[in-house]
Amino acid sequence: MSTTTDNDTILRGVLDRWKSAVDAHDPQRVASGFTEDAIFQGLHPYSVGRHGVADYYDSQPLGMTAEYRILETRQLADDLVLGYLDVDFTFADRPTVAVKLAVLVRRAADGWLIAHYQVSRLD
Repeated sequence: MSTTTDNDTILRGVLDRWKSAVDAHDPQRVASGFTEDAIFQGLHPYSVGRHGVADYYDSQPLGMTAEYRILETRQLADDLVLGYLDVDFTFADRPTVAVKLAVLVRRAADGWLIAHYQVSRLD
Protein backbone atom coordinates (compact mmCIF):
# COMPACT_ATOMS: atom_id res chain seq x y z
CA MET A 1 0.00 0.00 0.00
CA SER A 2 1.15 3.56 -0.75
CA THR A 3 1.91 6.25 1.77
CA THR A 4 -0.07 9.46 2.13
CA THR A 5 2.66 11.25 0.15
CA ASP A 6 2.25 8.75 -2.71
CA ASN A 7 -1.52 9.21 -2.61
CA ASP A 8 -1.13 13.01 -2.72
CA THR A 9 1.21 12.68 -5.71
CA ILE A 10 -1.27 10.46 -7.55
CA LEU A 11 -4.17 12.82 -6.81
CA ARG A 12 -2.20 15.93 -7.75
CA GLY A 13 -1.28 14.38 -11.09
CA VAL A 14 -4.94 13.68 -11.88
CA LEU A 15 -6.31 16.92 -10.42
CA ASP A 16 -3.69 19.18 -12.00
CA ARG A 17 -4.75 17.85 -15.42
CA TRP A 18 -8.42 18.33 -14.46
CA LYS A 19 -7.77 21.90 -13.25
CA SER A 20 -5.82 22.81 -16.38
CA ALA A 21 -8.67 21.61 -18.60
CA VAL A 22 -11.35 23.32 -16.46
CA ASP A 23 -9.41 26.61 -16.45
CA ALA A 24 -9.02 26.40 -20.26
CA HIS A 25 -12.75 25.66 -20.70
CA ASP A 26 -11.88 22.47 -22.62
CA PRO A 27 -14.75 20.06 -21.79
CA GLN A 28 -13.40 17.21 -23.92
CA ARG A 29 -10.02 17.39 -22.20
CA VAL A 30 -11.74 17.47 -18.80
CA ALA A 31 -13.73 14.35 -19.76
CA SER A 32 -10.60 12.53 -20.96
CA GLY A 33 -9.40 12.51 -17.34
CA PHE A 34 -12.36 10.30 -16.34
CA THR A 35 -12.97 6.60 -16.85
CA GLU A 36 -15.41 5.58 -19.59
CA ASP A 37 -17.92 4.56 -16.90
CA ALA A 38 -17.25 7.34 -14.38
CA ILE A 39 -20.06 8.34 -12.04
CA PHE A 40 -20.13 12.14 -12.08
CA GLN A 41 -22.06 14.39 -9.68
CA GLY A 42 -21.46 18.10 -10.06
CA LEU A 43 -23.99 20.63 -8.78
CA HIS A 44 -26.53 19.40 -11.35
CA PRO A 45 -28.09 15.95 -11.88
CA TYR A 46 -25.57 13.14 -12.07
CA SER A 47 -24.35 11.38 -15.19
CA VAL A 48 -22.36 8.29 -16.07
CA GLY A 49 -19.52 8.35 -18.56
CA ARG A 50 -17.31 10.89 -20.29
CA HIS A 51 -20.09 12.35 -22.43
CA GLY A 52 -21.95 13.58 -19.32
CA VAL A 53 -18.74 15.07 -17.90
CA ALA A 54 -18.07 16.92 -21.16
CA ASP A 55 -21.65 18.20 -21.31
CA TYR A 56 -21.47 19.44 -17.72
CA TYR A 57 -18.23 21.37 -18.22
CA ASP A 58 -19.38 22.68 -21.60
CA SER A 59 -22.33 24.28 -19.78
CA GLN A 60 -20.03 26.15 -17.38
CA PRO A 61 -19.32 29.83 -18.10
CA LEU A 62 -16.16 30.95 -19.84
CA GLY A 63 -13.65 32.23 -17.33
CA MET A 64 -14.53 29.72 -14.61
CA THR A 65 -11.41 28.44 -12.85
CA ALA A 66 -10.78 25.91 -10.09
CA GLU A 67 -8.43 25.91 -7.11
CA TYR A 68 -8.21 22.79 -4.99
CA ARG A 69 -6.69 21.71 -1.70
CA ILE A 70 -6.36 18.06 -0.73
CA LEU A 71 -7.74 17.47 2.77
CA GLU A 72 -7.52 13.67 3.07
CA THR A 73 -6.44 10.66 1.04
CA ARG A 74 -6.82 6.93 1.45
CA GLN A 75 -5.55 4.11 -0.71
CA LEU A 76 -8.42 1.63 -0.89
CA ALA A 77 -6.62 -0.88 -3.14
CA ASP A 78 -3.42 -1.00 -5.19
CA ASP A 79 -5.25 0.65 -8.10
CA LEU A 80 -7.72 2.88 -6.24
CA VAL A 81 -7.16 6.12 -4.29
CA LEU A 82 -9.80 8.21 -2.52
CA GLY A 83 -9.40 11.95 -2.21
CA TYR A 84 -11.41 14.50 -0.22
CA LEU A 85 -10.83 18.14 -1.16
CA ASP A 86 -11.81 21.76 -0.83
CA VAL A 87 -12.41 23.34 -4.24
CA ASP A 88 -13.12 26.97 -5.04
CA PHE A 89 -14.66 27.67 -8.43
CA THR A 90 -14.19 31.32 -9.36
CA PHE A 91 -16.08 33.25 -12.02
CA ALA A 92 -15.64 36.54 -13.84
CA ASP A 93 -19.15 37.77 -13.06
CA ARG A 94 -20.31 36.19 -9.81
CA PRO A 95 -19.07 35.12 -6.38
CA THR A 96 -16.79 32.15 -5.85
CA VAL A 97 -18.49 28.83 -5.21
CA ALA A 98 -16.78 26.79 -2.46
CA VAL A 99 -17.45 23.05 -2.48
CA LYS A 100 -16.24 19.79 -1.01
CA LEU A 101 -15.16 17.23 -3.58
CA ALA A 102 -14.70 13.50 -3.14
CA VAL A 103 -13.00 11.60 -5.94
CA LEU A 104 -12.01 8.02 -6.51
CA VAL A 105 -9.14 7.68 -8.95
CA ARG A 106 -8.36 4.35 -10.56
CA ARG A 107 -5.21 3.19 -12.28
CA ALA A 108 -5.93 2.29 -15.91
CA ALA A 109 -3.67 1.13 -18.72
CA ASP A 110 -3.10 4.77 -19.71
CA GLY A 111 -2.62 6.18 -16.19
CA TRP A 112 -4.77 7.30 -13.28
CA LEU A 113 -8.33 8.44 -14.12
CA ILE A 114 -11.30 9.70 -12.11
CA ALA A 115 -13.87 6.91 -11.65
CA HIS A 116 -16.18 8.77 -9.24
CA TYR A 117 -16.64 12.52 -8.68
CA GLN A 118 -19.02 13.87 -6.02
CA VAL A 119 -19.43 17.59 -5.24
CA SER A 120 -21.22 18.87 -2.13
CA ARG A 121 -22.06 22.39 -1.07
CA LEU A 122 -22.18 22.76 2.68
CA ASP A 123 -23.66 26.25 2.92
